[in-house]
Amino acid sequence: MFTGLVEAVGQVLHREEFEKGIRFRLSAPDLEGSLHEGDSISIDGVCHTVTGVDGPDFEFESVRTTLSRTTLGEFGPGREANLERAIRAGEPMGGHLVQGHVDGVGVMEEVEEAGETVFLRFRMPEGVARLTVLYGSIALDGISLTVNRIIQDVAEVAIIPYTWEHTNVGRLVKGSTVNLEADLVGKYVDQLMRPYLEGARSED
Repeated sequence: MFTGLVEAVGQVLHREEFEKGIRFRLSAPDLEGSLHEGDSISIDGVCHTVTGVDGPDFEFESVRTTLSRTTLGEFGPGREANLERAIRAGEPMGGHLVQGHVDGVGVMEEVEEAGETVFLRFRMPEGVARLTVLYGSIALDGISLTVNRIIQDVAEVAIIPYTWEHTNVGRLVKGSTVNLEADLVGKYVDQLMRPYLEGARSED
């Protein structure tokens, strides 16, 4: 479980394809000494297991199913990624509840600078759009954000200077793809309500 508060931005050093997927090696100097083999870590919003650690560098493996549902297949040397270690019991809970299970890939429609704030507008796949509400939470590349505008399947979020400086959102331009995770509470409510909604439709 994560909170969507990015701890560090790592950089991809190496990618190696193997039978089941891709093996990545990242450099994360800000997390040196705090990562261990077997730890869970969010990489641009995708939960993975650390398979090896060497000083400031760590490795993880992404299987083909994950690669097909996220942006990780685009990762290559030099690519920056948002990193967050799994939250531990007793630690402060900031952001919102984030599982690291991507619900869909969004496409950036517009990046607008307005003074010190940057507005990101991105198109959501149907499964994410259905669960996204105005002023609700959404995780974009692992960043906990508040939805401040929705126009059909396009959502808008505001990026403050701190988030701009401490995450990888500076890479985003029109057409960029991003990992999206809908609000966890919304997913449970949707699942619980679905039988009742389907029953009502069948009676019409």
